Amino acid sequence: MDSLIPFTTSGSLVDCVDRKMLVILRDGRKLHGVLRSYDQFANLVLEDTVERIYHGNAFAESWRGLYLIRGENVVLLGEIDLDREDDIPLQQVDWHILEPYHKNDAESKKQREESKSQILYEKKGFCKEGGEGDGY
Repeated sequence: MDSLIPFTTSGSLVDCVDRKMLVILRDGRKLHGVLRSYDQFANLVLEDTVERIYHGNAFAESWRGLYLIRGENVVLLGEIDLDREDDIPLQQVDWHILEPYHKNDAESKKQREESKSQILYEKKGFCKEGGEGDGY
């Protein structure tokens, strides 16, 4: 059956359908869900989706449900090994406890990236284009 599917970027996703996947987006969000569908542009449909945030040795989840992701926003897509998923030494905490720390981490990362961009612009001659979140 696999020999009948041409090998293209989206064609290689056929084995991932109905499996639990991790999707990291350009804006840094990390989504866990079951891949239900995709198209030739790698637009994805995730079911039973949760968004995870991390800080230190803790993580929190927020239910997102059915999620449609535009393919151009996907940075990474990988299958989650269900046998090893619970072996990760992280403590799950409430979303509201971890969210302020996560936002603080994201803001400090943004400031570091802006500082780097300014140095590259002033001292190395790089342009400022492409600052719409493409610097993942």
